[in-house]
Amino acid sequence: MNTAAAQAKATLPGNGKSAGIGKRLRQQKMLWLMILPAFVCTLFFSYGPLFGLYMAFINYQPGGSFFTSFFHSEFVGLQWFRYFFTNGDFWIIMRNTLAQSLLSLLFGFPAPIILALAINEVRSGAFKKLFQTVSYLPHFISWVIAANIIITLLSSEGLVNKILMVLHLTDEPIAFFQNGHYFWWIIASSNTWKDMGFNAIMYLAAIAAINPELYEAAKVDGASRMKQMLYVTLPALKPTIVILLILAVGGVLNAGFDQQYLLQNDLVLQYSDVIDTYTYRYGLQNSMFSYASAVGLFKSIVAFVLVLTVNHIAKKVNDQSLF
Repeated sequence: MNTAAAQAKATLPGNGKSAGIGKRLRQQKMLWLMILPAFVCTLFFSYGPLFGLYMAFINYQPGGSFFTSFFHSEFVGLQWFRYFFTNGDFWIIMRNTLAQSLLSLLFGFPAPIILALAINEVRSGAFKKLFQTVSYLPHFISWVIAANIIITLLSSEGLVNKILMVLHLTDEPIAFFQNGHYFWWIIASSNTWKDMGFNAIMYLAAIAAINPELYEAAKVDGASRMKQMLYVTLPALKPTIVILLILAVGGVLNAGFDQQYLLQNDLVLQYSDVIDTYTYRYGLQNSMFSYASAVGLFKSIVAFVLVLTVNHIAKKVNDQSLF
């Protein structure tokens, strides 16, 4: 009887699967131990803080113990969201955020692709490495230093104004940081300059994975370097381009914080204030923690919806998607 029961238990659905999973866990225990620190960090720093989203639905007033103040605050539901949508700041903040993000996407997304294609065409190995290294160095410069460089270049006595006057494109220096209409373009250009070299690394890695036989076949068919780029390199980059475009569109409300905060002033605040600087000002400087949490949660929800939407469109149109 015991033998029959054991055999029946062994043949139960899922029992072999559970045994197989347990066996793999034992065999790969060192791999799991290696991944454990990353798992713990993700759990505590990415998923742990999610309980703080509750702050967006309460009227949190700090005082005494954090947990006492947090869990005993008045529940106000969607009050902070309604306040954000109905006050006069919403349209200004969304206009600035979308304008800066879309301009950065317009300039900053194709720039690393073009740069990667240009670097790939360089024949000299030494010059190719030098050019690549110089191109991604700005990524490692902090925004504090980069902002000072940009302010110096665009000042009344800066290099940009001097060049414009030498070329007779303007008769007097342009006050770039006193006119809000220039600010969006300054941010887009700065983001492109700072990140295009580093972002080009991903495209260069994808180019390196292309089968050389495809280029040889194109040469046999008489294709020039330009045609090889158009009909071999770019189609091979298509999956990478689609995935990175989905991620970029998903982060369209992440206009940034450092560059806006460091480059803005009171004269251009109506054009420089974005969601991140807005939440910082109200959350930390004005101590409206619940309101800032509601604004931040709104941004995250919109980003999530955008990722799903663009991913669905990419799957339908090009059969390429993130998931």
